[in-house]
Amino acid sequence: MSAPISNVRPDPDPVLVDIVDYVLDFPIDSTLALDTARNCLIDTLGCGLEALTYPACTKLMGPIVPGTIVPNGAKVPGTSFQLDPVQAAFNIGAMIRWLDFNDTWLAAEWGHPSDNLGGILATADWLSRSAIAAGKQPLTMKDVLIAMIKAHEIQGCIALENSFNKVGLDHVLLVKLASTAVVGQLIGLTRDELINAVSQAFVDGHALRTYRHAPNTGSRKSWAAGDATSRAVRLALISKTGEMGYPSVLTAKTWGFYDVLFNGNAFWFQRPYGSYVMENVLFKISFPAEFHAQTAVEAAMTLHAQLAASGKRVEDIKKITIRTHEAAIRIIDKKGPLNNPADRDHCIQYMIAVPLIHGRLTAADYEDSIAQDARIDVLRARMECVEDAQFTKDYHDPEKRSIANALTVEFNDGSTFDEVVVEYPIGHKRRREDGIPLLVEKFKTNLARRFPVKQQLAILDVSLDQARLEAMPVNEYVDLYVI
Repeated sequence: MSAPISNVRPDPDPVLVDIVDYVLDFPIDSTLALDTARNCLIDTLGCGLEALTYPACTKLMGPIVPGTIVPNGAKVPGTSFQLDPVQAAFNIGAMIRWLDFNDTWLAAEWGHPSDNLGGILATADWLSRSAIAAGKQPLTMKDVLIAMIKAHEIQGCIALENSFNKVGLDHVLLVKLASTAVVGQLIGLTRDELINAVSQAFVDGHALRTYRHAPNTGSRKSWAAGDATSRAVRLALISKTGEMGYPSVLTAKTWGFYDVLFNGNAFWFQRPYGSYVMENVLFKISFPAEFHAQTAVEAAMTLHAQLAASGKRVEDIKKITIRTHEAAIRIIDKKGPLNNPADRDHCIQYMIAVPLIHGRLTAADYEDSIAQDARIDVLRARMECVEDAQFTKDYHDPEKRSIANALTVEFNDGSTFDEVVVEYPIGHKRRREDGIPLLVEKFKTNLARRFPVKQQLAILDVSLDQARLEAMPVNEYVDLYVI
């Protein structure tokens, strides 16, 4: 006869406690982290502004019930919407992620920590407008930057050694978790309430990776993070009411997260929470491409120039060998038909073929009008991915965190180009000096898509000034983006 299960409520799992104590008590005094967070903020909002030029994104925007306006609600940048914080978080989160152009974190699990900005900015804006209506002080943009740093850190540190994709779960689970923690702090949860909220994020239903992989790749991957960060706001607000939590949500025998969803394994941590992730985050600056292919696209751009200089044509190519790392093979090495833009921006062969042919890779290049070019699939069929063990090792090395790709082109006449190797993409910490000016230019381009010149200049004036931005009330900054 089995022993009875104890009904004594346990102490909270240490993983929950560590997250909450970090969010409530850890001081952010890293100048590098705050400066990087500002660059992350403008890049992330710029990505959202570009997404608003795509009807597939804008059809999901706005209130759940058309025409709804929420007094003192959060405003959605680049639009005229003013919504409750849950729906505003979905709107902002969806537009941020739509084009796969915001920041990236690569480790045992990959993801996009700036996805958390949906919940953070919506909540901070709503709280600020409500505070002003009540005669109180609003939050400042420094509060937003600190919340971003902490959300990045929670998502990124858990991702370093724990692979959710290997058990079929999508990385937006970590967006929901990180957003719940920092949003809970913003709305003033007590320590116990915040532990409850974080436990709710773990016990909640979690997204499968079905929509990221053949044969089901689809556009949900563009709004999944918006769904996750908005769910986080909802869970934090539920916990604010005093709703109970689940202290052994991870470790409970049979019914806990570890046993149900993680093959019985506990999380393992490489480092304590600090500001490491924001300081080392990867920016997508030049290409809206899945990050494991960023260096491959850079290499393809170099080869395009070599083709033009040599007089050779893409039609003369017999074979392209892609020397790469294991994660790239697992995620974006894709054969067969590509059914939609979401399929194409997760295919390394497609992301190499387009720049080889056209000397560019933009969000528009994933649309049907470009994909119907028969030369793309001909080139794809001539590509082969081969894992390089050293590339894989360097990918996981915390001192390197490279995302290397190398391309070798062989021609029908037997000639070859020298292999083109790119270890670190332009958005890597090791290339910040080159990358940040380009990031600012990317932001300027995205502002110009949506706003008249006077409004662009007003946004730029404060966004590029660290001290002024940090001191600015959140609602005033968001108002700069209102149409």
